[in-house]
Amino acid sequence: MTSERVYLDWNATTPLRTEARAAMVAALELTGNPSSIHAEGRAARGLVEQARTAVAGAVGAAPRDVVFTSGGTEAITLALTPGLRIGSKPAERLLVSAVEHAAVLSGGRFAPAQVEVVEVTREGVLNFDHLRQLLASGPPALLSLMLANNETGALQPVAEAAEIVHAAGGLVHVDAIQAFGKVPFQIKGLGADLLSLSAHKIGGPKGVGALVFGSDVQGAEPVLRGGGQELGRRAGTENVAGIAGFGAAVAATMPTIIADMKRVESLRNRLEANLRQTAGSVIFCESVARLPNTTLFAVPGLRAETAVIGFDLAGVAVSSGSACSSGKVQPSHVLQAMGCGPELAQSAIRISLGWSSSESDIDACLNAWKRLAGNLTKRDHETVPERF
Repeated sequence: MTSERVYLDWNATTPLRTEARAAMVAALELTGNPSSIHAEGRAARGLVEQARTAVAGAVGAAPRDVVFTSGGTEAITLALTPGLRIGSKPAERLLVSAVEHAAVLSGGRFAPAQVEVVEVTREGVLNFDHLRQLLASGPPALLSLMLANNETGALQPVAEAAEIVHAAGGLVHVDAIQAFGKVPFQIKGLGADLLSLSAHKIGGPKGVGALVFGSDVQGAEPVLRGGGQELGRRAGTENVAGIAGFGAAVAATMPTIIADMKRVESLRNRLEANLRQTAGSVIFCESVARLPNTTLFAVPGLRAETAVIGFDLAGVAVSSGSACSSGKVQPSHVLQAMGCGPELAQSAIRISLGWSSSESDIDACLNAWKRLAGNLTKRDHETVPERF
């Protein structure tokens, strides 16, 4: 094992930014409850509102439209509420793409019978024909569509989908959790009515997220009821330290996002150029727009869990393209939806970079991969599809 670890699993979570840590430590020193009107309470409230303003500004929303939650999953659950409406027509069903995060595929507070799955192409992009077909087959719908896929990095044509859904009288929730801090966007530009975010994907703490309202959406019933926090949309005393860390991470990320990701993309491109030299290698979604930091690749015959362990022993943290539940490794639902065969899906490895990733990190990753590929790969090229 190398003496220094190399972290290349940034899509799972990011290191805590120094700015976020400092903001959290300062917040932990405060005594007041942000709902109290005395000086101590006002100081805590000030940190919450400062963070709310930072998050709102990053996505082009008004601060009053930002609701802080316990994380991305709660934000998504709050968004996926039957009866959401703009005007008089409520959304009576939920449409989700086949490659969504489990928090979306679970349907939020919609009943299973109210959830319909929209197909994707072999490149993991929403199938517009199927979307139109589903929209025409029933009452107004809420479409939940991720901006960037957490496994492949593929970017979805959210604005075009939103235009179609709005024309059919529906609403759109965008899961922007994986895209936030990696590609610039504005909520109005996406055409989103609701937008979910998570702090730990951009250098903030785990356990904090936000749901952002982008239009005059009504009917968003709170998941937690109690006090009147967050304008009655999310009860419970605010996690002041976590929210302060979220705001500080946003403030540190957004000014340099374009420059940071341009540099990261050059590292990713160098990585992929070397990975292609392995016979039989497949890089998923490389022909469509992707996050600049993400590579999902596979070599048939090399099991992903074996490769991940091998990387780990070499001091490099990566992840598989499989979902692990209750100790059982199953093929990625994302790759299955794209029509990927089980052997290739079980070989998928995700490497994701971040703002501090370096050339030496790529060197370490490639050195580890050369050893793994040389020792473990079965050279059975007939199972490899022409492209993905």
